[in-house]
Amino acid sequence: MRRTGTTRRGAFTATGAIAMGAVLAGCGDGNGPREGSARADAATTAEQAAARAEKTLRTGAAGTSRELLARYEQVVRAYPATAAGLSPLRDAVRAHAKALAPDGGKPLVFSRTRATDAAGALKELAAAERRTADAHTATLLNAPPELARLLASIAAAGAAHAYLLTELAKETSS
Repeated sequence: MRRTGTTRRGAFTATGAIAMGAVLAGCGDGNGPREGSARADAATTAEQAAARAEKTLRTGAAGTSRELLARYEQVVRAYPATAAGLSPLRDAVRAHAKALAPDGGKPLVFSRTRATDAAGALKELAAAERRTADAHTATLLNAPPELARLLASIAAAGAAHAYLLTELAKETSS
């Protein structure tokens, strides 16, 4: 008498057939449209748009830092006695510009400082640091997380530089 019901052999055969069907259903010749492909294309497009937006933000922020660096250079050239006090701050601004745009960028040239003395030039430089810090703070609101952290750090350093420049201007005028 033959046994009725499910046998081990029958269960393995059925499981193998189901698995083979699933594998074969996943394989195709690649000519037809696939739902996953459309999603992958949309994700790639979104990533490219995000990368372009980040590059635009970085370029703008780097330009702002390079402008500030040019102002430091002007003050040092116009008032060589300030070079010792400005050198560490100028080096930090140079590092900020490089962190924002590792490939560098066009050097910026500005007209001479409007100040008639070193203290006035340092006050102008402190105001430029504040404006730059404010610009970086405004930019970080639209930046992706990693760039936002970098901009926040640079803005904080700029605020500290503005304070130090204001104090240096007070010492220079006395």
